[in-house]
Amino acid sequence: MPYLKLRDEAELYYKDWGNPEGAIVTFSHGWPLSSDNWENQMMYLADHGFRVIAHDRRGHGRSTQTWHGNNMDTFVDDLEELFAHLKVKNAVMVGHSHGGGEVTHYLGKHGTSRFKKAVLVGAVPP
Repeated sequence: MPYLKLRDEAELYYKDWGNPEGAIVTFSHGWPLSSDNWENQMMYLADHGFRVIAHDRRGHGRSTQTWHGNNMDTFVDDLEELFAHLKVKNAVMVGHSHGGGEVTHYLGKHGTSRFKKAVLVGAVPP
C-alpha cells in the first residue's frame, strides 16, 4: 500500500490507479470517510483510461491518526505534498462534503496551477 511520509513524519495513505499517462482525476472524501468511498468511481474511470488518485486525509482511514494538524490548512498542505510527489498537473479535483471544502480551500491557498477543473458534490466549503 502506498504511503507518503509528510513533513511532520505523519504518513498519508493514497491510491494512484489507472493509466499513468491518462488525464488525472483526484478525489477528496467526506467526513469521517476514506478513499474507499470513491472506489466505484475510481474503478470506472481507471478502466476508461484515466489516472485516478485518492487519499485518506490525516486522521482518517489508513493515514496516521495525528493529535495535531487536524485543520483545513494542514489538510491542504498535505495534499500539495502528495500532488507534488505524484507530479499532478492539468487535473480535475473532485470533493464530496468535507472533501469539497478541502478542494476549495486547496485552490484558495495553493492556486490552480495543477488543476483545470473542480467538481463539488454536496460540498461544505469554508
